[in-house]
Amino acid sequence: MTAVSDITVGAYLLRRLREMDIEHVFGVPGDYNLGFLDLVVDFPGLEWIGTCNELDAGYAADGYGRLRGAAAVVTTFGVGELSAVNAIAGSYAESVPVLAITGMPATAVAAAGTPVHHTLMDGEYDHFGRMFAEVTVARATLTAQNAPAEIDRVLTALRRHRKPVHLNLPTDVVLAEVPEPAAPLPPADAPTDPALLRAFRDAAARLLGDARTVTVLAGHEADRHGLRAPLAGLLAAAPVRAAVYSTGKGLVDEGAPGFAGVYTGEFSAKPARVAVEDADCLVLAGAPVTDTVTGGFSHHFPTGRTIELRPDRATVGGAEFAGVTMTDALAALTELVRGLDLPEPAGYGDSPVPTPARPDRDPADGPLTQDALWAAVAEFLPAGGVLVAEQGTAFFGAQELPLPRDARFVGQPMWGSIGYTLPATLGTQLAAPDRRSVLVIGDGSLQLTAQELGSMARYGLTPVVVVINNDGYTVERAIHGATAPYNDIAAWNYTALPAAFGAGDHCVTRRVTTPAELLDAFRLAAAAPDRMVLIEAVLPRDDAPELLTALAGRFAAQNDYGD
Repeated sequence: MTAVSDITVGAYLLRRLREMDIEHVFGVPGDYNLGFLDLVVDFPGLEWIGTCNELDAGYAADGYGRLRGAAAVVTTFGVGELSAVNAIAGSYAESVPVLAITGMPATAVAAAGTPVHHTLMDGEYDHFGRMFAEVTVARATLTAQNAPAEIDRVLTALRRHRKPVHLNLPTDVVLAEVPEPAAPLPPADAPTDPALLRAFRDAAARLLGDARTVTVLAGHEADRHGLRAPLAGLLAAAPVRAAVYSTGKGLVDEGAPGFAGVYTGEFSAKPARVAVEDADCLVLAGAPVTDTVTGGFSHHFPTGRTIELRPDRATVGGAEFAGVTMTDALAALTELVRGLDLPEPAGYGDSPVPTPARPDRDPADGPLTQDALWAAVAEFLPAGGVLVAEQGTAFFGAQELPLPRDARFVGQPMWGSIGYTLPATLGTQLAAPDRRSVLVIGDGSLQLTAQELGSMARYGLTPVVVVINNDGYTVERAIHGATAPYNDIAAWNYTALPAAFGAGDHCVTRRVTTPAELLDAFRLAAAAPDRMVLIEAVLPRDDAPELLTALAGRFAAQNDYGD
């Protein structure tokens, strides 16, 4: 008879997911995960979200994890998990904490090397796990004996590193009995050694001592590690400028007088470039350097006057302090800055970030342009909303858009897997149902994952989806092959898609070709908060945001096509 303190391995794992505030589990059923899915659908506080394929499930989990702090995706062995691995790689590249659970054949079957379906028929059962090892920070194959310890170890790694992890769950282990969790999972961050923190603080104090201007440049790692409130505290402690990478957009209040804008190296607007490059002290908060966020590595950080905060270390000038957490480092910097007599930088108190022209400044009945599109999006986006921008023209237009208070921004500029954002919007809308998600996606990207419009309707979600119909891969045309056939796509009837995917009356659609029609479509969206809205925005083929046009030449030179 089962002791009161015993539960199944599957229930143990699901209890830990609820402990991490996960309420939805994404995936696709397969015969090796069906027993576990029985537990998922019956577990209090959890809802199964079935997607059209495993790649989309991984994308949806990624979007969910960005807003909730953790997410889970379930696939079957081999064919299912390999379909999802691209999404998990994107989560790894962009530091999104996603648990990938693979239902696998029974322990005895794997031990015997039996050539069952979804294997490579060579008796080897760890091919796919080794593939996941390259894009996760921890992984394990569960047994009845190791399950509690390994589940806790792997999930602790997920919380500490904010990156994906992987669990193999054999069919026979799901219902094996194990003791209930004896205690909650350990804190995400181990406290910094006090002596090490003092050494960091002393070094930072020396660098800040002569500073007359201080700027904080925030990136995606600060978001993943939950540093919104600590960053706000630092910025409130003294007259400190703030800028963000595109990956950190939405981290700080863009309406605050000290906000200088998005920094993109030499392609930045002047306020952001001056705030970052001319600062006496620059604080990089979770802001690693990559080509897409620095304008093709065209950044210029003040040499010897930079404090860099990363998840596992901090540096002051050239001195590294391994083991200092970003949370503790920000707290120390806040106290140091509060004690400084910093003058208000020139222009401080003036809004340095330009606002796009209102669309009614364009001819209302003229052709729709990128400028008019983004002005209309800016006018519509509600406070607290979630702006999701697909890689390409959408992302580079969106990153220059001023966000309303408490809004969130989701994109994937570093991994850049096109089609990511539509399933990711499924995840963001489930993660934050009180925040309406507004997705802007190009026609080429939409064609990769369009079927998840049906999943959005199936689960009663109400995002606004703006499809930029500019006849193909405009971002690629801007970089190379402006008239090449490989940048062409099929002409779809985009407004017919929701009905084809089963949305019925739950979705309303509009096709717009002028600024006036676009404004009317957004008014319709505002008046229909209980329905999904799809707007097909027809734009000229070669019209692109100015930032994208500027960066295209940089990327072309970086790739060296031999033109």
